[in-house]
Amino acid sequence: MIGASPWSRRLLAASGIFGLVFLAVPILIVIPMSFSSARALTFPPPGLSLRWYAALFGDSRWMEAMATSAILAVLASIAALLLGGLAAYGLRRGSFRGRDGAEGNFMAPLIIPTIIVSIALYLGLARVGLLGSFLGLVVAHTVLNVPLVLMVMGVAIREFDPRIEQVAWSLGASWSHTMTRVVLPNLAPSVFAAWIFAFIGSFDEVIVTSFIAGRYQTVPKKMFNELILEVNPTITAVATLLIGLTVLALAAVAAILARAGKLKQTLV
Repeated sequence: MIGASPWSRRLLAASGIFGLVFLAVPILIVIPMSFSSARALTFPPPGLSLRWYAALFGDSRWMEAMATSAILAVLASIAALLLGGLAAYGLRRGSFRGRDGAEGNFMAPLIIPTIIVSIALYLGLARVGLLGSFLGLVVAHTVLNVPLVLMVMGVAIREFDPRIEQVAWSLGASWSHTMTRVVLPNLAPSVFAAWIFAFIGSFDEVIVTSFIAGRYQTVPKKMFNELILEVNPTITAVATLLIGLTVLALAAVAAILARAGKLKQTLV
């Protein structure tokens, strides 16, 4: 902070450290508990064991929930990437009346409370006969993750020089050829980052899923149901795996974006 007093900088640093510790403490507790040898949730663990991971991977219900979550996340993230990417391109390159309103409409699922979005999706899917179906889950998760893709791709497209597209068009390239051979290769890191965010958002979704999933079980929904029925230590193993997946995914995004930034600086 330029011009700030030393006490102000120290207070800001202390606030940041406190927030980081507050967010990290639950993770630091859950991970050791997943390797506990106790029969119940105990911290600190009396011993180390892989019994809860063995119980997790030996339970066909958990494996089915993982498969459902993975397939659902892949389909919904790809659909969100296509819709959100096209919307971001139209909003950034287009010039038409009501553009700000259209962008606000796309961002609504991210702003409106999730419980309200859940009720709206419940009523909408029930009207078209998709409530409780896997296709309905894909549609709902797509709607939820389009705003994430729109934010990431919107920034990337805004920074991409439109003159490069104009040169391709002036040389006779069609719109589809320009998109696939010029725009997408340059935006590939941002496309991957947007897909990762959409995938994680879909895989971790529980509130909307609980409303519309019907008989389908995803990992977050099963975790929520298990916590209601009984506190099963297997949940700590599932939580640790989800934490690891999220950390690895975000690390991959950070590495790819950093590499793309270095490449851009080199070209410039």
